[in-house]
Amino acid sequence: MAGPECPAIVVFKEAKMSEKEFLKTPAGQWLVLSLLPRFGIPLRERILNSVDNLTDILSLNASTLRAMGLAADAVEAIGAWQTDDASQTVMARALAIHRQCLEQGIGVIGQGQDAYPECLRHIHNAPRVLYTLGDPGLLKRDQLGVVGSRNASRAGLDHARQFSAELSRRGLLITSGLALGIDGAAHAGALDAGFPTLAVVGCGLDRLYPAQHRALAHRIIGHGLIVSEYPPGTQARAAYFPQRNRIISGLARGVLVVEASLRSGSLITARTALEQGREVFAIPGSVHSPVARGCHQLIRQGARLVETADDVLEELGTWWSMQPEAPTPKAVSSEPDMSSLDSREIAVFEALGYDPLSTDALSVATGLPADQLLQALLILELEGLAHTCPGGYQRIG
Repeated sequence: MAGPECPAIVVFKEAKMSEKEFLKTPAGQWLVLSLLPRFGIPLRERILNSVDNLTDILSLNASTLRAMGLAADAVEAIGAWQTDDASQTVMARALAIHRQCLEQGIGVIGQGQDAYPECLRHIHNAPRVLYTLGDPGLLKRDQLGVVGSRNASRAGLDHARQFSAELSRRGLLITSGLALGIDGAAHAGALDAGFPTLAVVGCGLDRLYPAQHRALAHRIIGHGLIVSEYPPGTQARAAYFPQRNRIISGLARGVLVVEASLRSGSLITARTALEQGREVFAIPGSVHSPVARGCHQLIRQGARLVETADDVLEELGTWWSMQPEAPTPKAVSSEPDMSSLDSREIAVFEALGYDPLSTDALSVATGLPADQLLQALLILELEGLAHTCPGGYQRIG
């Protein structure tokens, strides 16, 4: 999937920079480092005790690199970079990636560049390269991660949309993972309110996943940003999603979990956020709902219980550099609009709870016959105030 070109790519084209010249730029150097074989976290951390910046190793001779513990094929790759040997395996791969990025309008930002977000640079195992589609300037915005279940309830999807829209109005950039369920609702909530959003994906930017969110991804590219640490051509794999989660929390000031089961990947994001020193927020739900149990567990473990957008903003505190984007911020209302309802519909809504109620129970509670009750329930569904669920009906507003 191609998107708008970032300014850096436009400069490369206008200047007719050769592929080999690109690999000498900061972005190119970090791209080469990201491809070095057997160059894992322990080795990188050990090397940083001897050099100021990882890119410094590209200028060292082979004997010094071997003494630092680099494998023979990594030493060979660095030697090829120094001599512009495009036939060497790592160099050929780097040049192929650069070519794909140019063709598809994908930006490349190395860890040591100014465009790389400072908050992400300091997390454990920070990505050495970020690939981008959209507006890379959004990486520097104050962000809130909004995550949750792929199998979300209607109420959870509504919460994700409403909180994302309101927090966007209040100056936050909503960041999520483009997954089905809560992630998609969070992105859509920000976009529908007229604000950008940022998606972090666990695949190459030309292999965006899931396919159901292709149209949403196009919207984000046009009015936001999609980010990956994986080069073009990388297919989505289950192992990549936990890795993606550390970037979502690393970019953000905090993470809001809307709905999550006890085995949800959203809890991995929340745990990573805590390890990174970020705030964690959770919206409570019904005690009977499996997708609420993860949020309840987080709250028991110290996450901030959230009922309104103000709960999030208050917890972030005055140290935060948030700049409102709307001149008159409007808080998310906790009271549903029932001005268009008649007395029977209001009575049914008031009888509904956040746990499922059968039509028999509602008939007893309201005194309405079955035909009038079902008509009232239909109106409430159309107004977005109630929905069907296993066991009957429950309120949304």
